[in-house]
Amino acid sequence: MTDNHRSPEPSSAQDPASAMDQALDWLIVLGSPDEEQTRQFHAWLDADPLNAQAFAKAQAIWDGPQVAQCAQSLAARPAKVSVLGRLRPHWKPLATAAVLLLGLFSFSNLPMRLQADHLTVVGERQRLQLEDGSKVLLNTNSAFSSTINDQQRVARLYQGEAFFEVQANRSQPLEIDAGPVTASVRDTAFAVRYLDGVAQVRVQRGDVDLRATRDDARVRLSAGESIRIGPNGFDRPAKLDAATDLAWVQGRLVFENCPLNQVLSELRRYYPGWIINNNEQLADVAVTGNYRLDQPLDVIRSLAHITSARLQEFPALVILN
Repeated sequence: MTDNHRSPEPSSAQDPASAMDQALDWLIVLGSPDEEQTRQFHAWLDADPLNAQAFAKAQAIWDGPQVAQCAQSLAARPAKVSVLGRLRPHWKPLATAAVLLLGLFSFSNLPMRLQADHLTVVGERQRLQLEDGSKVLLNTNSAFSSTINDQQRVARLYQGEAFFEVQANRSQPLEIDAGPVTASVRDTAFAVRYLDGVAQVRVQRGDVDLRATRDDARVRLSAGESIRIGPNGFDRPAKLDAATDLAWVQGRLVFENCPLNQVLSELRRYYPGWIINNNEQLADVAVTGNYRLDQPLDVIRSLAHITSARLQEFPALVILN
């Protein structure tokens, strides 16, 4: 962009990198747009779903702590010009670097996804049957692989969530690695969730023997129990609430007096775009409801209605105000 902040050239078809580059430019323009620039921005958003996705990502980066820290560092330097004047020449490369560092492009988890035998995209579920007859239901945005033969029965959940119905096998258990924990099971029905370095195991039927990767600590869970395993090892076992914790297996999302910010966090796992809440007063509003997980946009519309929030919808982007 030139020094007079000329609007980015519109584009109707492009790759994600080009869309992100234009989105970063638009963030500068929208600092003080005129009527024509506002019109052009909305036309750019409507031109390609990639544009709305890229703008949401760029905005999230710009509002995030990494760019804010860089801005504070720049502002702390002695200068005769304003902070904004010093920041603007630097912010776009900072934000672009943050895109790469924060792993917002899909190639960031490419090594993991190359190892996986089975992948689900955001909003997708996939049913599998392993070589030993065990059944697996992969939830949204998950990566999974397995090796089952006469010598070993092992599986790995690289990310995401899966529900296992494991067949009885007298010779050897099925072992499932999920980040900080390994589960060893026979004739069991249970779920494993592994996100952001934390695993959660929920047992519907049978027993599950767990071993922490960190310190080799061991715990046995029985039907109706759940446990969280983080970087520091096992939390205390808790009672499983199957009606809510395993509702996704039946294609539902169930919330009981759950803060809206947690509800939105869960919905983001299923919505193939960006959900932004600009109204901090909504964050702690308690939500109770039973929703279809394959219709996340309808859920957001319902939440906006019951909280009297104003909802803006763009391709692959919804904003609560």
